[in-house]
Order: sequence, then structure tokens, then C-alpha cells
Amino acid sequence: MKKHLSDSVALHNDVKMPWVGLGVYKLQEGGEVTEIVKKALEIGYRSIDTAALYGNEEGVGKAVREANIPREEIFITTKVWNDHQGYESTIKAFEESRKKLNVDVVDLYLIHWPVKEKYKETWQALEKLYKEGFIRAIGVSNFQIHHLEDLMKDSEIIPMVNQVEYHPFLAQKELHDFCRNNNIQLEAWSPLGRGKILHHPVVTEISKKHNITPAQVILRWDLQNEVITIPKTAQVQRLIENADVFHFTLDSGDMERLNALDERLRIGQDPDNFAF
Repeated sequence: MKKHLSDSVALHNDVKMPWVGLGVYKLQEGGEVTEIVKKALEIGYRSIDTAALYGNEEGVGKAVREANIPREEIFITTKVWNDHQGYESTIKAFEESRKKLNVDVVDLYLIHWPVKEKYKETWQALEKLYKEGFIRAIGVSNFQIHHLEDLMKDSEIIPMVNQVEYHPFLAQKELHDFCRNNNIQLEAWSPLGRGKILHHPVVTEISKKHNITPAQVILRWDLQNEVITIPKTAQVQRLIENADVFHFTLDSGDMERLNALDERLRIGQDPDNFAF
């Protein structure tokens, strides 16, 4: 049972990753991202998810340095963007991200999207950086089963994490089962469906039943499905609420009702029809 915000899951290489983190997509570089990350760390968050695309790695790095928390206690994820995929360009992009974050080691580095005919080369670069000790864990984002099967055919290392769009409207059960069977930890981006799920009657009924917020219902659903979750927010009150998902449990009836909401409805891009 997960009981605290600092609780973590051991990835298949035994690196521990917190179950709950903060996503910083669309948070502005400079003051906004630095202040919200510092506040998150003060509240007790220990996992921060950024990406080269977000343009705020420097602000994240600044917050981590100013937080007065030992670096080894903070788990930083970043990602290589599509334009930089390929072997040499990925190594160069990683160095750029590491420089902006101002860290010696990145905790988790992900391939942001499965760019056709490039993600295998990109993965080889990640394997090299991992073996050299510059990354503690490597993984992918937005990979479907066929992408993972194709990647694993020619790779030495199985991805530790697959970060995908995941919420009650898009539970991706087959993908989740595949990842579980291959020791790949599933992680949810956009766990709240960009707010579109929060007003669904099933979610609001369960929130009233437990005297919690609709967002807390969904984040708890993630955790009880063994999925890492990284809700994003720029509001301190939401930061606090999103962290407070360890004092209650959804019962089997709640979980069944939430699981039944799956409509295979994507709010973000479809990995198989993405304009790379």
C-alpha cells in the first residue's frame, strides 16, 4: 500500500521512482516554473517531469539547486524531442538538457515520441549514455505495443518506463498488460485528461462519497492501477490537493465504475498518426 508522497516503485533495474510527481508542461521558463517546482519540493514532491520541448529545463534545474534538498532525493525526468532523434543528435541533445538542468546525472531520460526510422538509433544512444552512468534509467514515451516490440527486437536494454496518455477515458489496458508482462513501468501523462474528466458524474459521485476532489479520485485510480502519475498545475492549492491521495482507498466498486469509463478517447496526439 502506497502511504506517502515520497513512496516509490523499483524499476526493473532497481532504481526507485516516486509514484507521484509534478509535470511542468506549459509552465513558463524563469519565475513561474522555478517557483512552482520549489513549492512542490517544499510540499514533499520528489519527482519532476520536464522535456527539451517544454523549454523550461533551466528553471527546473534552478529550483532543484535552490530547494535545499539533497540532489539524490529528487528524481528528474527529461526527454529528447523528435527533431533531435538519431544517434549523434540524441547524445548532443542529452548534453544540452543536462547542461540546462545543471546536473551530473539525469534520473530518467525518455524518447518523447516514436519517430519512425529514428527511434531505434535514438535508443542506442540512450543505452550508451545509461551504460556510461549519465542516466539512471531510460525509457520511452507514447510508444504503442508494436513500437515496443520493434524496439525490443534489436535492443540490449528493455525500457524501464513507458510514459503515455492515461486516464479513465483512455485506460490502454492492452498496452498496460504488455508493459506489465515485460517489466516496463507505465506512467501517466495528462492523468486528469486536461480537466475534461473532472465533471463526469461517476467521478463526482465517487468524490462526494469519499469527501475528496474529483482530481484526487482519478490520481488515486492511477495509483491503485499501479501507474505512476504526474499531474501538472501552476496553482499551489492544486499542488497540495494532488499530493494528498494517500489517506483514502477506492473500493472495488469505485475502481470498476472508473474502469468502465474507458472510451479509447485521446485528448492528446495519437502516436500512430502524429505529424513528426
